[in-house]
Amino acid sequence: MHTSFKIELSKIISEFSLEIINMPQKAEEIFVSTNEVNRPGLQMAGYFQYFDQSRIQIIGKSEESFLARFVPEKAQQRLREWFSKKPVAVVICRDLEIPEMYKTIAREYGIPLLRTKESTSDFTAALIAFLSLHLAPRITRHGVLVEVYGEGILLLGESGVGKSETAIELVKRGHRLIADDAVEIRRVSNKSLVGTAPDNIRHFIELRGIGIINASRIFGAGSVKLTEKIDLVINMEPWDMNKAYDRMGLESQTTEILDLKIPSLTIPVKPGRNLAVIIEVAAMNSRQKKLGYNAAEDLLKRLGMTDDEQTEEAENNPVSPF
Repeated sequence: MHTSFKIELSKIISEFSLEIINMPQKAEEIFVSTNEVNRPGLQMAGYFQYFDQSRIQIIGKSEESFLARFVPEKAQQRLREWFSKKPVAVVICRDLEIPEMYKTIAREYGIPLLRTKESTSDFTAALIAFLSLHLAPRITRHGVLVEVYGEGILLLGESGVGKSETAIELVKRGHRLIADDAVEIRRVSNKSLVGTAPDNIRHFIELRGIGIINASRIFGAGSVKLTEKIDLVINMEPWDMNKAYDRMGLESQTTEILDLKIPSLTIPVKPGRNLAVIIEVAAMNSRQKKLGYNAAEDLLKRLGMTDDEQTEEAENNPVSPF
């Protein structure tokens, strides 16, 4: 079971430059705990079954025009009934003029009332994306996250195996560092993970024998990035002569993180191997596979091997045809 997270209303106000119309207490003391939002058309019509007060309520032209159809007494009754359910916050979009009864009832029930110039659709989409990122389930893994040719590569392995040194070589070759030593991983959707570095160690790298360096100061602002989607996991381990490593690339390996299976590779480390170049090739090969091309399968077709022969060969002799 993953820990539930929440975010201060003050951060949402700051992110979207929201105008404060009514704030019953400090915005830092009001928390939002769900990435779902609600447009209260049904509630203004008097239907409150399944109403979730923890969702931010968004009012646009449709809701405003609907409420304007009622006589003032009826509109006030509907609005009071809705605000009495204690929604966490109400945001009015398109810089619409706010009737005085909104302000009065919001103060009466202690509801934060905010306003934005953005259109309802644009604000809703941006707010959901923002909340999905900040409220996503997360874990912290020991590793290094780099962006190589647009692919987010998470390097995992025991301490001292060479993850940070490989990251430095990749940065020197024009790629970008996201996190070293500790990678904070968030599940932002049912299909994707996003990694970032904890604020206090962002852009710092530890190199044994040298110490701590700041990658952005040494290599420039273009060498670092705040966040990146994780497309491939590379497990780095010391070379084991008795272990049979995959030489064809037909096996589909995955690493499970936050209940999502991410494509992965195991790369043995030993003196003389240029790990930075190997990881660059792994990133490009991963992108080719996404586009539907698998070099190993293409080679087997050129060799005239059928699927059955391929399976039998892999089971009986797990080495390359070279």
